[in-house]
Amino acid sequence: MAPSNSPVKGKGAPRHVAIIMDGNGRWAQAQGKPRLFGHHAGAKRVHEIVEACPDLGVKYLTIFAFSTENWKRTQTEVAGLMSLFRRYISKEARALLEEGVRVRFIGDRVRLDKKLVKLMDELEALTEGNDRVHLTIALNYGGRDEVARATKRLAQDVAAGRLDPESVDEETLPRYLDTCVLPDPDLVIRTSGEARISNFLLWQSAYSEYEFIDTLWPDFSQQVFAEIVNGFAERERRFGAVPA
Repeated sequence: MAPSNSPVKGKGAPRHVAIIMDGNGRWAQAQGKPRLFGHHAGAKRVHEIVEACPDLGVKYLTIFAFSTENWKRTQTEVAGLMSLFRRYISKEARALLEEGVRVRFIGDRVRLDKKLVKLMDELEALTEGNDRVHLTIALNYGGRDEVARATKRLAQDVAAGRLDPESVDEETLPRYLDTCVLPDPDLVIRTSGEARISNFLLWQSAYSEYEFIDTLWPDFSQQVFAEIVNGFAERERRFGAVPA
């Protein structure tokens, strides 16, 4: 097997796809519906995309569900989203287990309500033996916040004498990130036509390929997903090198 940073061209599907699921609110408003209507439609879309992963060769899927900046939204929308997350976990837990999906959550759980955190912990424990698809849900997640929390833990290990500061290099910090057990994403997709990364997986996506598409998340079908994944095989990933 070639090293993970070796240039690859036409080598098949991305092993790890991360998705910034954007456009739920605009999708709902275009239909004259409240924004939460779009979030409910978007939650249903998640299940379909997870189902598509094995046939497309995608082993890891990471989705951006709620950012550290999303607390700035109206209290009604935030409360509705938290309720949606609780219902989604309760409703989908059995199906995820039976379909071989291992679920992990990344982000800072301190601000989340205890009932939601309990459901998150239970779903992680329930599915920890699965290996068909690894679904990671970023909830109250921000890339800068993640790096800050990781740096704090690293500094604590240095202060306690568990880590030699002279040994710290670019391979050290990833061991303290929320994603420490995951490979870096090969492909990051953002829906809804916005061309920015919105503080998502800042460290991990340093050499990811990006795909920005106009499709709103509730309209992001398995067919659209397959077209993007299949197109990834044609990309040349040089990781700073030049073609031989």
